[in-house]
Amino acid sequence: MSLDSDVIVDRRRIRRKLTFWRVVASLVAIVAIVIVGVLATRSGPAALTASGSIARVNIEGLIRSDQQRVEALERLEKSSHVAVIVHINSPGGTTAGSEQLYDSLVRLKAKKPLVVVVEGLAASGGYITALAADHIVARQSSLVGSIGVLFQFPNFTELLKTVGVKVEEVKSSPLKAAPNGYEPTSPEARAALDALVKDSYAWFRGLVKDRRGMDEALIEKVADGRVFTGRQAVELKLVDQLGDEKSAIAWLVAEKKIKSDLPVRDFKLTPQFGDLTFLRAAASIAFDALGLSSIARQIEQAGVAQAADQFALDGMLALWRPAASN
Repeated sequence: MSLDSDVIVDRRRIRRKLTFWRVVASLVAIVAIVIVGVLATRSGPAALTASGSIARVNIEGLIRSDQQRVEALERLEKSSHVAVIVHINSPGGTTAGSEQLYDSLVRLKAKKPLVVVVEGLAASGGYITALAADHIVARQSSLVGSIGVLFQFPNFTELLKTVGVKVEEVKSSPLKAAPNGYEPTSPEARAALDALVKDSYAWFRGLVKDRRGMDEALIEKVADGRVFTGRQAVELKLVDQLGDEKSAIAWLVAEKKIKSDLPVRDFKLTPQFGDLTFLRAAASIAFDALGLSSIARQIEQAGVAQAADQFALDGMLALWRPAASN
C-alpha cells in the first residue's frame, strides 16, 4: 500500500508540474503572438523606419466605414513620412464609407503631399476616394468613373406567394421600414428612395465637378454612371496622367519638391495576417491547449462572424457592379 501511495503522489506531482509548465508555455506563446501582432499592425516597424520616406497606402476591395482606418490615417498625419502615394483598386462600397475615407485623405493631404495611383479600378466610391488627391495617375487600361449611387434591395413577394407565406406587420407610419422586400414597393416608398438616391448623386456629382474643375457640359458627359479606361479618363479630366508609382514619385519631385531618392515604404491601414486572423487562430489553439475549449470555440466563431460581416453592405451604395457579377 505504501508503494502504491508513493506512486500516486508522484503521479500527482508530475501532473501538477506538467500543468504548470503547460500554462507557462501557453502564456509565453500568447504574449509572443500579441507582440508580433502589434508589430504587424499600422503602428509597427513601418513607424520606426518612416523618417525620410514616402508612405505607400493601399486601398483595395469594398469600401465601408472603418474607424480603425481613420485612426491609422491620423497616425500617418503625425508620422515622419514626407509624402503619401495612395494606390486604389476598388469598385467602391457604401457612400458613407467612401465619404469617410475621402475626408480622412483630405485631412492627410493638408499635412503631407498626396498623390493617387489607380491600379485596376477606381469606380464609384473608389473614385470618390481618388478625388481627395490633387493629382491622379492611372494606367492606360485602368477603369475609372462610375459616378453615381444606387439603393438595392431584394423583393421576395412572388416567392412568398409561391410557398404560401404572408408577412404580417404593425408599424407607426406607412414609410417605416419601407421597402421591406416582403410586399410590393409602394409608390410613396419608391419616391422616398428616389429622393435619397438623387440627393446623394447630387453630392457625388458636385464633388467631381469641384475637385476636377469641370464645366457643366463635361460633368454631364462623365456623370452618367459608366466607367472609362485610363486613356479615356485623361481626355475627360477624370485623371491627370497615365503612368504608375514611378510617375507619381516624379510628380511629387517636380511639384512638391520631394527628394527623388527617398524610399517608398508600405504603411498598413489594417493589421497583417488577414486582419489578425493569425493572432485569433493562435489564441484559439493556446486556449484549447489549456483545456479551455469553450473559449477557443468562441474565438473561432467570432472570426467567422467577422468574416461574414465583411460581405454586408448596408445603406446607400457608391458601387460599380457589372450585371454579370450580381
